[in-house]
Amino acid sequence: MITSIANKRMKNIILLMQKSRERKKQGLYVIEGMRLFKEAPPECIQEIYISEDLRQDRENYEQVTAKVFQCINIQNRVKVDVLTNVLFKKISDTQTPQGILCVLKMPQYEEEDLLSDENGLYMILEDIQDPGNLGTIFRTGEGAGITGVIMSGQTVDIFNPKAIRATMGSIYRVPFVYSEDLHESIYHMQKNGVRVFAAHLKGSSVYDENNYCRPTAFLIGNEGNGLKEETAALADGAIRIPMEGQVESLNASIAASLLMYECARQRRNDRSRA
Repeated sequence: MITSIANKRMKNIILLMQKSRERKKQGLYVIEGMRLFKEAPPECIQEIYISEDLRQDRENYEQVTAKVFQCINIQNRVKVDVLTNVLFKKISDTQTPQGILCVLKMPQYEEEDLLSDENGLYMILEDIQDPGNLGTIFRTGEGAGITGVIMSGQTVDIFNPKAIRATMGSIYRVPFVYSEDLHESIYHMQKNGVRVFAAHLKGSSVYDENNYCRPTAFLIGNEGNGLKEETAALADGAIRIPMEGQVESLNASIAASLLMYECARQRRNDRSRA
């Protein structure tokens, strides 16, 4: 049983939770909670830590054991360490810890992998800063059937603990890349037949007036400043979400959700007519 926060591995977990740079350096991140643990790809799990209380919880501990056997079956031998309840609360990033966290290896995707879908639907995010917004876009994106997410280098780290929780497990299933040059990525997508629409307050058309049944990408900008003008200018079209009352714009994740589900609706109806 690990009892001290001075333990080398405990110090490293805290670093991974708090520092994006450290996560990138090690290629590792931390997830917490039973749902995220159960859905985690067994081949990515590196370390598992549980609290004393969870070790005594027969039902949950059996689920931990079952996951460990999944790892073993694919030749990924993972050790389970028990932490004192006091220590677990100290390193936990949540208000009500569920008694389990684990260290995972980061997935690796390439832009070319995303573009292999012959009728893809993509979200292109420029400088999104709120981890909750980013995680929600991933979760909603999975529900809407998106192909993947391309993010600018200044977008918040998707492996931020708050962002991970907001994905509700979608981080495991939605491919994504951080682009070193977002403008070049947009150009590359267009060259591959993807039409790019910028969500913009001054959009020339309402979002549901366009046809999204072909390969499509939606550009969403920073929560406070929106898209940079030079980025919006690269789009094939600018679209707006009509507002009533005195509301100027919607939250970034809500705007993204409307666009993704409009695309999903059109494609569903298009298939039913075929």
